[in-house]
Amino acid sequence: MSSHILMAYEFDGTGSAKAIAKNDISKSINSIKAAWVHLDANHPETKLWLENEFSNLDSYILQALLEDETRPRITETHGGVLIILRGANFNEDSQPEDMVSIRLWINQSGIISLRKRKLKAILDIEKSFSDGNGPTTTAEFVCMLVDRLFKRMEPVLATLDERIDNIEENIISNPSNKHREEIVDIRRKAIIFRRYMAPQRDALINLRNSNLSWFDSSNIKSISESINHVTRFIEDLDAIRERAQIIKDELSNILSDKLNRNMYLLSVIAAIFLPLGFLTGLLGVNIGGIPGVDNTYAFGFFCIILFVIVMIQIFIFKKNKWF
Repeated sequence: MSSHILMAYEFDGTGSAKAIAKNDISKSINSIKAAWVHLDANHPETKLWLENEFSNLDSYILQALLEDETRPRITETHGGVLIILRGANFNEDSQPEDMVSIRLWINQSGIISLRKRKLKAILDIEKSFSDGNGPTTTAEFVCMLVDRLFKRMEPVLATLDERIDNIEENIISNPSNKHREEIVDIRRKAIIFRRYMAPQRDALINLRNSNLSWFDSSNIKSISESINHVTRFIEDLDAIRERAQIIKDELSNILSDKLNRNMYLLSVIAAIFLPLGFLTGLLGVNIGGIPGVDNTYAFGFFCIILFVIVMIQIFIFKKNKWF
């Protein structure tokens, strides 16, 4: 298989598929049987190959399949549909919230898909063919892809929810600034996920409401279930963001109260030592006439006086409930 063609299969209608030779791909895509070709959008030969093999492909569709930045959407045109979706990023040295796009042009007999980065959901579909439970039609392919995208995303969102639960428990017993950094990270991830999940839901709603003749009632039901899943994801992300903000505010209040208590304690200590410092400073000046200079017991008497002053201050503070 050429480097710009990652995989190509012809569905056999029983859940399995056979690989297609490079020269037969366009013929299979345009035949009665369902076929699928998956391409590398980063490869320089991909655009030229599409233009040569699928000359009837609209220039708008071709540009949408190859553009660098995409948003989830569904566009019907010329008996087919352009579908752009995103899934969690499980590639090495990547973050799940850096979502990977999958671009598809689909009609009743063929699927052209392109990716910029690897997507686990596509590999799941390829594996389903070897297991004999893969899609049998192009509509089933779409339903399976959407289902795998969301099932792959469930553990990621569950991890965010668990992290926010752990922080909520820990700030009660051991609040610290490191929790604030983790809360900011969770909110950032939730915001990024929601930015792509909301238009993804809208795209699936448009797909469900489309007039594609090759989408039967079972396919529409599957898409409806996926819409329910993505709606729940969006609600969970909103809840995570709100909880994170509430926990952040509570953490700020706890840390602020802790700081205020420490400052108050230091103020009390300073208030106690202020008169003591004044007296010791006054008697420590290096001039004549300081009382008790020639008295052997003067220092002891002075310490007793300072102790009495401290006791009086503590009594006054306690009486006024200042500490």
